[in-house]
Amino acid sequence: MSSNQGSSPLSQSSDGPFRKPRAPAMGPRHSQTPHSLPDVCPKEPTGEGRALCDGPSVVVDQHRWTVYNSQVNLPAALNDPRLAKRESDFFTKTWGLDFTETEVMPSFYLPNISREHFSSYLQETAQREKIHERCKNICQSKDDLSVLTITNNHDKARAELEQVPKIFMKPEFMLNDPATFNAVLPWSHFSVAGGKNSRDVASSRLLQEKLSHYLDVVEVSIARQISLRSEAFFHAMSSQHELQDRLRGTADAVAKLRARTAAIDCIMCRGPLQALRDALTRNNCVKLHNKLKLMAAVHQTQPTVQLLLSTSEFVGALELIATTKEVLQQELQGVHSFRHLGSQLCEMERLIDKMMVADFSTYVQSDLSRPFEEDSQVLEKDRLQSLVFGLLRQRKLDFLDIYSEEMVRVAKSVVRQCVVKSVSQISEIDADVVRFHEQMRLMTFPQWFDLLLDIFEHFILFLKRIKATLGVIRSVVLEVLDSSQRSRLADVSSATNHSDGRTNEEEEEEESGGGEAELAYLTHEGLFISDALTLNEEEQLSHTAAHVQTTEQTHTDACGSDSASATTESSSSREHNSNTTSSLPTGGATAIGEDVMPSDLELGRVANNAQELLYTASDVSQDRCVKVLMTRAKDGSLERLSSSEFVCLSQAVESFVSDADELCGRRSVSLRGALQSQANRFVQRFHEERKNKLSLLLDNERWKQAEVPAEFQDLVDSIADGRITLPERKHTGSEDRKPGEFLCVDGQKYAVVGTVLLLIRMFLEYCQCVNDIPSITTDILTRLADLLKLFNSRSCQLVLGAGALQVVGLKTITTRNLALVSRCLQLLVHFIPVIRAHFESRLQPRQYSILRHFGHITKDYNDHIAEISAKLVAIMDSMFEKALSKYEVKAPMPSVCLRNVCKQMAKMHEAINELLPEEQTQMLYLRINASFKLNLKRQLARLGVINDGGPQYGLVMVDVAFYSESVLALRSLERLDLNMLEIWEQKR
Repeated sequence: MSSNQGSSPLSQSSDGPFRKPRAPAMGPRHSQTPHSLPDVCPKEPTGEGRALCDGPSVVVDQHRWTVYNSQVNLPAALNDPRLAKRESDFFTKTWGLDFTETEVMPSFYLPNISREHFSSYLQETAQREKIHERCKNICQSKDDLSVLTITNNHDKARAELEQVPKIFMKPEFMLNDPATFNAVLPWSHFSVAGGKNSRDVASSRLLQEKLSHYLDVVEVSIARQISLRSEAFFHAMSSQHELQDRLRGTADAVAKLRARTAAIDCIMCRGPLQALRDALTRNNCVKLHNKLKLMAAVHQTQPTVQLLLSTSEFVGALELIATTKEVLQQELQGVHSFRHLGSQLCEMERLIDKMMVADFSTYVQSDLSRPFEEDSQVLEKDRLQSLVFGLLRQRKLDFLDIYSEEMVRVAKSVVRQCVVKSVSQISEIDADVVRFHEQMRLMTFPQWFDLLLDIFEHFILFLKRIKATLGVIRSVVLEVLDSSQRSRLADVSSATNHSDGRTNEEEEEEESGGGEAELAYLTHEGLFISDALTLNEEEQLSHTAAHVQTTEQTHTDACGSDSASATTESSSSREHNSNTTSSLPTGGATAIGEDVMPSDLELGRVANNAQELLYTASDVSQDRCVKVLMTRAKDGSLERLSSSEFVCLSQAVESFVSDADELCGRRSVSLRGALQSQANRFVQRFHEERKNKLSLLLDNERWKQAEVPAEFQDLVDSIADGRITLPERKHTGSEDRKPGEFLCVDGQKYAVVGTVLLLIRMFLEYCQCVNDIPSITTDILTRLADLLKLFNSRSCQLVLGAGALQVVGLKTITTRNLALVSRCLQLLVHFIPVIRAHFESRLQPRQYSILRHFGHITKDYNDHIAEISAKLVAIMDSMFEKALSKYEVKAPMPSVCLRNVCKQMAKMHEAINELLPEEQTQMLYLRINASFKLNLKRQLARLGVINDGGPQYGLVMVDVAFYSESVLALRSLERLDLNMLEIWEQKR
């Protein structure tokens, strides 16, 4: 009964809303577990005590709002210093006076709970609640009785325990303490004397009884407490016995497991473990053997390097040194016997640097100083490639400066050698007496020109040789740059593939199981046994020493068999490079390539410097040629050259410069500039000669029609065909042809003076200079314009200005002279557009503005022609005025005055008819006829003769008819409309 009553709370809790369904056959659950007192062994908050788990779960409800999230700062709500007195509602202190009047909105997070939510629970527990109330009314609970009993007993025990002195209850109670002992046993109540009296006996008996009473009280209290907690003690003892039984069973199981494990170790593990130990020992021996072989190979590094240096195999020696240093840093680090080898290798590397620089300097001297008659191919190409690669590998990127210095020195010697060679062939020049520069000035132009051509030829060969050598250097640099970029891309792709492969391997390892993973944790003598399984690394290490040793042996054999062969050196270098790279540990070759070789930026700079050095070679060559040119021009000998000689010089220089630019790929201006300055001086002298010649011809010109030789007619015909050049002189053919009276141009005949024929040849010479020397086009154009202006102005002074009367001694300037000058001017005006088109085709578009000179010249020439026509009309006008001033209307008719006028007009027609074309003659006579009519009209007005049909009118008409017949009788004037009625005043 007590058991059932004691377990009633347990049964009530088990029938709560979270109970598990019970099977019908099971008995009451409270009989399975004993009940313990709550004050001695409180139970854990399990599923039986649901009341302890009503709070929110930290795991399940950590993201859901509960009532525990509602917080209020009560000190702030209760202590508001802003209010004078405390209101009835303390919430208004924080949220204001209007808080009580504000309607609080229901929370969106709290559900609205009603009685319907508990209806299902109430229905389930209603029946059991009735039974529980009925049982509670029938009998009291054992817990209630025990509580009352415990309370009464506790009060009684407490009263009894209060009789015991407090000193016995203290935790620090110890009888060995004198103060505590004196307090418990008060010896002062006993006599000091040594004898025993009745009083002392009574006191001691009383003390003994008191202490016995205290003991009984404590023992009774302890017994009462033990009786009250007997059930808990029994439960603890039973639990202790059960625990001991379980421990005994566990010990037996452990003993059996140990025995079985020992059997397994003896049968299955000792043999495999011994095999693994043997494998590990063997691998360690292999490692030691490989280390010893590697040390032996490294020990042979210095003799091998010396053998390679004896055959100038610098690249192989550097690769071997780099490989050895890498091995010393990685595989043989800390080996005491090799502690000084690293510094020795560094010293050897510095020595190799100096040897490579010296060897490269020697190579450059031998390459550039060899005779130009030899083949222009690269000298010892394999040796050059090996040197360049070695210099790049050692970051000696300034080796091109050595080449540049030697190139300048050889360029100077080229000129001197050519001069010495040419002077040795000229007996008139003593090379021992005359200085070097004077020797070139003492040469004739053909000799000096041959020397210049020889210098040009040598410099072209010089540039070809430099271009070939620099091409090899640049190809090596670009090859190294391309190799660096390819290796970088390969590293990136291999890293990507390695990451993918590692992921696949991890997946395969996960699928394969954990047996090998467990094996990695087995240790023997402090070593991981899994190290014995990594055989690939050991094999790679074993190959390292073998490769190095094989490489050294290969180089030793090669040096001993053929040490002078450059091809063998190159091939052994390549073989050594490959062997050295393969002998490196994992990542060693990549590390060497990345650390030793220059960066991409530095390699690109070296390649650009090689190309710039080729440009420098072209500039240096042309600078030396400029010095040769200036040395010759110092005394003005180049200015005194003839046109053909200067054209030959210009063509030779232009050909050399074009070839040099084509070889180097860049346009150089130094030699062109020097030639331009000489060309300007030549043009100045050329123009002054033609100008003086033209002035001399004009001063001696008698302005008579000259015969036209056949060569000039051919010259004009070639111009008409579009060939603005001077034709080659023909010794046969043109001398057999007779000269003509006129110059035929485009179907028209031009009567010219001899000066104009020579002027035509002059401006063709100007055009020919432009063809031969295009750089002087603008200067020649201005000079030609100046020459044409000179002819126009000077001819005007001599003919229209009558300067020829004093200069040449002409008696008078006749109409024939004027007509001849006009026709010469018309011929030059005809050729000006042809000349303009020729110059325009050789000018840049930005230079077209200079062509305006031809427009000005054309205008001046046309004005001059118009002035000559006006002069002819003025001559006839003065004659008409003088003759008609004496005219009288009287018989006989025609009058003498009109006869003289017609005679003068016939003479003028005879003078100009052969010179001027019909159109110009007709236009001129129309103007002369108008002048005649004007003068006749004035004279008739003075005489008072009018158009009245009288006798005087008839006489005048007879003279007019005679005049008309005489004029119309002239050749080419038959259809001329004279309109003689204009001589009469119009009637108003």
